Amino acid sequence: MTTIRLTNTATRRKQAFAPIDPGNVRMYVCGPTVYDRAHLGNARPVVVFDTLYRLLRHVWGADHVTYVRNFTDVDDKINATALARQKAGAKGSLEELVRARSDETIAWYHADMDALGALRPDEAPRATEYIDQMVAMIAGLIADGFAYANDGHVLFRVRKYDDYGRLSGRSVDDMIAGARVEVAPYKEDPMDFVLWKPSDGDLPGWPSPWGRGRPGWHIECSAMSNALLGQEFDIHGGGNDLMFPHHENEVAQSKCSGHGFARYWLHNEMLQVEGRKMSKSLGNFFTVRDLLDQGVPGEVIRFVFLGTHYRKPMDWTEKKRAEAEATLRKWRAMVGGVAASAVPEPVAAALSDDLNTAGALSAMHALAAKGDAAGLKAAGALLGILSDDLGGWEAIVSDDAASDLIKALLFERAEARKNKDFARADILRDGFAAAGVVVKDTADGATWELTPDFDAARLEALK
Repeated sequence: MTTIRLTNTATRRKQAFAPIDPGNVRMYVCGPTVYDRAHLGNARPVVVFDTLYRLLRHVWGADHVTYVRNFTDVDDKINATALARQKAGAKGSLEELVRARSDETIAWYHADMDALGALRPDEAPRATEYIDQMVAMIAGLIADGFAYANDGHVLFRVRKYDDYGRLSGRSVDDMIAGARVEVAPYKEDPMDFVLWKPSDGDLPGWPSPWGRGRPGWHIECSAMSNALLGQEFDIHGGGNDLMFPHHENEVAQSKCSGHGFARYWLHNEMLQVEGRKMSKSLGNFFTVRDLLDQGVPGEVIRFVFLGTHYRKPMDWTEKKRAEAEATLRKWRAMVGGVAASAVPEPVAAALSDDLNTAGALSAMHALAAKGDAAGLKAAGALLGILSDDLGGWEAIVSDDAASDLIKALLFERAEARKNKDFARADILRDGFAAAGVVVKDTADGATWELTPDFDAARLEALK
């Protein structure tokens, strides 16, 4: 059996992955807070852990892997949107309007991630469906002295858990000095974090032993992972921005509840745009839907993501987008109508080495170079590209894109003739004809026009 090695944040080293139960490999990934469209940075962990999910299924079998990714549908931003709609005259209770907003945003999220070729998780729990489990876990923490109730709030005693900070590599005192912690009269210690907070009449709330309220963010994932994967499971993943405080707090409350919790922790690095942090203030902030609506295929977005190792910052650039599109056009022209073989060993080996997607793509380039279409298609299936579901876009080329490429190829043909490279000039001449581009040489230079049989993939293959 293939040995998978993963960099475990908890141990700071790359380890051979050995599941607790090979018959049920279990992974939990922190999902979105559903108040708006997913931006491009939100999509990176989706593609990273979808690729890992595919690899786990490849090694242990699709029926032996359980992947859970949650939706946080208890949040002040969701509440604010619902309140604004209520004040604007929308019908229904606040809880109904919150649910409607969450339903809308979850549907957007599914549609956008589907477009990137991400498989749906086996379970996609909503926080509001696990309130009882959260209340029970909080009550247990209070009973064991790890949490306390005060003024309608319940807080976790951070200093009662000796290993707090081990995951993120920080000491409690360093965190107090360097972090923005809320100092509140109901806290025994500034580092204590909220497990439950009160809700007034203008906010959604649920009954509890501590009054009507709603859960804190961190307790949600502990309760849902325990309910769906058990007290101990294999992998917990998410962006490295979640390592502290979210994942650190998850570990503390889960361990103090007597759970083994996750054995392997994986964190992906963040995303940049043209070398800069993505932000609205810089004008380089956009959602996945923005790109899709601009005509960027979801498969191209995924390919760009795969080109960078998950533990390195990923830079989205227009150059990478164009290169990804050109490569995928060539590969799709090769694999059309071809049956997949077994996944080639170099591709599986690269992915098994700490999810080295860039190495897997390099192996795919080698397959394409030697004309192994069956191997290329099999490798694509493992990485979530070259599938029929994501296809069709490659047959569409904008007039501007076609024009730019044809002009570049005509210039290359002229240079080839000038340098007496008649073999390359003939390849371009015949390639234009095969692609449905009619070229006429005149005294003023070459002119061209597209025929109804224009084939963008054949044109791209000439590059």
